Amino acid sequence: MSSTTIFLGKLLGLYFIAVSLGMLVSRERTLLALDEMARNGPWMLFSGMVATAVGLSIILGHGVWSGGALAVAINLAGWGALIKGIALLAIPHQRMADAYQAMGLVRFFYGWMVIILALGLWMTLLSFSA
Repeated sequence: MSSTTIFLGKLLGLYFIAVSLGMLVSRERTLLALDEMARNGPWMLFSGMVATAVGLSIILGHGVWSGGALAVAINLAGWGALIKGIALLAIPHQRMADAYQAMGLVRFFYGWMVIILALGLWMTLLSFSA
């Protein structure tokens, strides 16, 4: 496993853990903030710029599809961030708000957060044990 894979595994894993735990302990605040952000055009534009930059950074800096599941997961996270960033830049903010609703973020909030937490724990354990 490359040093870049290990670093990004630690970074993404700890980030996913921190974000999911923060959102889990404050569900109502999280949902209010996400709803407000999704309906705010300038905020969605800024979020799209950041997500695009993060996605491109991971893709260009890592780009390794071999070396195990962690390397693949990191690349998928990079591509996911890039696709999300481009969508936030290109799709009108009201349609993005509707898309978030369609994903069932409110209805399946705890399920989504547990998945992100589990992914973060998995990435963190793999990268710190390498």
